[in-house]
Amino acid sequence: MLRSAARLADIEPFHVVELLTRARQLEAEGHDIIHMEIGEPDFPTPAPIANAAVDAIKSGKTLYTQAFGLPELRAAISDFYRQRYGVTVPAARIAVTNGASGALNLAFACLADPGSEWLLADPGYPCNRHILRTYEGRPQSIAVGPNSNFQPTPTQVSAAWNELTAGLLVASPANPTGTLLTLPEIAALAEVCRKNNGHFLVDEIYHGLTYETNATTACAAGDDIWVINSFSKYFQMTGWRLGWMVIPEAFVRDVEKLAQNLVLCPSTPAQYAALAAFLPETIAILEERRAEFRRRRDFLAPALEAIGFHITARPEGAFYLYCDCSALAADSFTLARDLLEKTGVAATPGLDFGSNAPEKHIRFAYTTSVDRLAEAVERLRRYFGR
Repeated sequence: MLRSAARLADIEPFHVVELLTRARQLEAEGHDIIHMEIGEPDFPTPAPIANAAVDAIKSGKTLYTQAFGLPELRAAISDFYRQRYGVTVPAARIAVTNGASGALNLAFACLADPGSEWLLADPGYPCNRHILRTYEGRPQSIAVGPNSNFQPTPTQVSAAWNELTAGLLVASPANPTGTLLTLPEIAALAEVCRKNNGHFLVDEIYHGLTYETNATTACAAGDDIWVINSFSKYFQMTGWRLGWMVIPEAFVRDVEKLAQNLVLCPSTPAQYAALAAFLPETIAILEERRAEFRRRRDFLAPALEAIGFHITARPEGAFYLYCDCSALAADSFTLARDLLEKTGVAATPGLDFGSNAPEKHIRFAYTTSVDRLAEAVERLRRYFGR
């Protein structure tokens, strides 16, 4: 009997996407849905970026590029590291990818031997462990919580490391919590990986969307660290599917061979669009929008806590509030479905983010206007009788 590969048994559906599908169905039936479930900025791609894509298409710039992307875009990303972080990252070590997911696919295709184990924070972005499993690696969860600001500590990583462990993947700012790692914390985690002859990967796709402090890139902690970023979140190019990865020099050629075979190259029009992402006029637009995200966070967090949600993570970046809902409901998955069907408020249950008390947690994304957030809060108040 024909069947799928055995690895598919370990790959779960992305529940937030299925929740979004149901929300779209309800909208088609005429219901007013407030979307707080999906990790996507509600702003359109800034006009300078969109205009650059149109100009590229009109001028016939639609053919394949090099596997690692346009040399001028790689150079622009290198300049961005120098200007924003004061860090030198050679363009030769930068690969433009099909989104951050494409970068992680290339990284694990390069590094994950069958049966190798990789340490990941729980809660964490679900697709990371499923991409790893696709390449026959084995995700091993590190339960993180309020005591470490929902980030793994060197002590935890050292305790979890065994003879099968190949590396560690962290995110800063993290999804679903929005918490940050400081540069000393990143450096300490990198040192644990070095002592164990393991790889260290850092997901920085929410860089730029921080509020009290600017995040520091892991590139400043060593040139042996794999760093993944994206044009999706801060640059608001989600549907363009474009990201990048900073690769340790020893692995550049291996990743290039994989890119040549697996994807040929990233989208050419999207790359020409991204050249405009670093223009001063674009950055000015993005910084205004960052201020708006902060305004939304500062409105929503106390409003949710007044209802009875408990925010145990410090939301320093991204655009999420990860809430303990155990005082309001026994199971966050049932609660999320109920809220969608009865109030039209779409949120993401903790089930998507791992096995560390998922039933107690729910994530709200503040990716809609303050007026809509206020309407969502009012609906939640009525639902809970508050």
